[in-house]
Amino acid sequence: MKITTIIGLEVHVQLMTESKLFCEDLNLFNPDNPNVQTCPLTIGLPGTLPVLNRHAMHLGIKGALGLNLNIAKFTKWDRKHYYYPDLPKGYQISQYDLPFSYDGWLDVETEENGKRRIGIIRAHLEEDAGKNIHDESGRGGDSQVDLNRAGTPLIEIVSEPDIRTSEEARLYLEEVRRIMTYLEVSDCNMQEGSLRCDANVNLHMENDDGEKIATPIVEIKNLNSFRGVEAAITYEASRQLKEYEKTGLTIDDKEKRTFGWDADRGITFPQREKEEASDYRYIPCPDLIPVTLADAEIDAVRQEMCELPPVKRKRFIDDYDLSEYDASVIVDQGREFSDYFENVAKQCGSGKQACNWVTQDALREMNERSISISDFALPPTELGTLLGKINANEITIKSAREVFVDLLTGADEGQDVSVCRIEQIIEEKGLVFVSDTGELEGIIADVIANNAKAAEDFRGGKQAAVGALIGQVMRQIKGADPKTVRELLIQKITNG
Repeated sequence: MKITTIIGLEVHVQLMTESKLFCEDLNLFNPDNPNVQTCPLTIGLPGTLPVLNRHAMHLGIKGALGLNLNIAKFTKWDRKHYYYPDLPKGYQISQYDLPFSYDGWLDVETEENGKRRIGIIRAHLEEDAGKNIHDESGRGGDSQVDLNRAGTPLIEIVSEPDIRTSEEARLYLEEVRRIMTYLEVSDCNMQEGSLRCDANVNLHMENDDGEKIATPIVEIKNLNSFRGVEAAITYEASRQLKEYEKTGLTIDDKEKRTFGWDADRGITFPQREKEEASDYRYIPCPDLIPVTLADAEIDAVRQEMCELPPVKRKRFIDDYDLSEYDASVIVDQGREFSDYFENVAKQCGSGKQACNWVTQDALREMNERSISISDFALPPTELGTLLGKINANEITIKSAREVFVDLLTGADEGQDVSVCRIEQIIEEKGLVFVSDTGELEGIIADVIANNAKAAEDFRGGKQAAVGALIGQVMRQIKGADPKTVRELLIQKITNG
């Protein structure tokens, strides 16, 4: 039997506005002070009227354009009715039949299936609900409601059911996150709930007789980590296959259901039967007028957009001769990190060398200090200048790393980090590249004379013996090229 996993994702992205979608309450993650970012509108008091946050609309359009969606010239607001403690109005202001954007796509690159284009049905604006806090100790206790989040602006991005593996789902979600953060639409902090995901999963099966069977659809709610998305979908696909083999139930026998994900136990579990659109009793919102958008307004948003991650990756590969892996590592670190790399590469004239230093040396130091690239002490101009000296054969790579460490250590102590300081360190430590083989040969002769046993061991076939001799030469003349030193040492030991 041929089995295909069918996956569609609904991604909720909270927008980085100062205030909420329809009122002036602060839009701020504030779990330590519940129910302080509320007003009569947020808590659903009669007689209150919503007013659209223009900046939220602006960010929504920018995010939609980043996902290759078309922007509707006319869009309206709808009330989505359901009753839950975190929704005091009894309805959510959302968009139903006329969303502000539609028909987009996003490409992902997978190991198993190569490049895959995932269709996006729509992205619509809506207000978030509050948060229910339950006692999960198993000993009972009260549930509590925090309405700080209620009314927060978000866009819901609904994909086509084009995703076929849990890996594709994770890659799709990671790319959405990269695009939203590059555009500064959202910080997409999954720990704070700024990026959440629901996954719709079922199996399509075809037996040897050509009969096609589909299992009932399950929606896995509120996945809040990339690993969780991948693990939950993998488990759910396996669970559905076992359930079908046991019961024979198909999509015609059982309605769509909502499941949760228990990350600790690594299982999905049923929560409730899934409501359909008719259950929500959508009606046009009588308190908000429709939004009409002119081409000039949409173009103005498009003009302020930055270069997006997929385009930047390809350009780094083409312009700086990077591998796809290296370009992805840089772009995945974020917009500021990518700009830092590019400035270093332009300054030193070598994309590959800039990549090696930025993704290894600079990133290591950043991780050790728990800082971002914006707080990194060594500006790109200075790092590019240092690397340029390697390319110009003014210093060795080993010497450059010594200067790099000295610069950062000095910065930690409040010292200046500049091109002048680079020159000063090179001069003080005698790191200028030594191209005079005559000077090298004299030092090499002295080292061999003082280490006759090591030289004899090398002649006897012990290749490792030359390592200690190289080290002694390098300590006496730091600007020497290790490769040249090795060649001259071997030549001198062998020929006498």
